[in-house]
Amino acid sequence: MRYSSRVKPISYLKANAAEVLADLAEQREPFVITQNGEAKAVLQDVASFEENQETLALLKLLALGNKDIEAGRTRPLREVVERLKRKSAAKD
Repeated sequence: MRYSSRVKPISYLKANAAEVLADLAEQREPFVITQNGEAKAVLQDVASFEENQETLALLKLLALGNKDIEAGRTRPLREVVERLKRKSAAKD
């Protein structure tokens, strides 16, 4: 996606807030908001923001898992399954 067509000055946002929000919901592409010619903020629709947050959370879990693997903090699957079976049997 090319952000150059989605760059708007803050004055445009102030004057056309309802239109900008409708466009965000329809296009689901963020706007870069500038102030004094400098990029200051990114405005995006809530659904896209939530999707991005979920994606970041999954990526963080993967990164943490990779760190555990590198640090040797893993166990064989068979061992984990057996331990879970023992715990489950103890509850019954």
